[in-house]
Amino acid sequence: MRSRTSGMWWGTAVEAPDPALLARFYSELLEWPIVHEEPGTVVVAPPQGAVYIVFQEAAGYRRPAWPPVDGEQRAMMHLDFQVADLDGAVAEAVAKGAVLAPDQPQDHVRVLFDPAGHPFCLCRENG
Repeated sequence: MRSRTSGMWWGTAVEAPDPALLARFYSELLEWPIVHEEPGTVVVAPPQGAVYIVFQEAAGYRRPAWPPVDGEQRAMMHLDFQVADLDGAVAEAVAKGAVLAPDQPQDHVRVLFDPAGHPFCLCRENG
């Protein structure tokens, strides 16, 4: 597999009702620039890496329920970010538009919702 992926970019796609809004949120949160934008699609990537997150417009988008609720849209994936200062990182994310989830299952992790309602986690280093 290494020979097939050597030198390639890799990333993930995230559906959203407003991909530009969500891309700006993650761009500010991660301090990654927006590297591509067209109607319905916006990409953020770190300046020195070969990874990206593409935000794509999704018609009929439904916010995922977290924790999962039977019969509701489930989160199909989530992003985790390791941080040195958990409380400071949570405060910064909330100031940028995230919402702290009411259910917090671990002491060293904070679950938040991005502006489109996707859960993401801030994880304390050496948690």
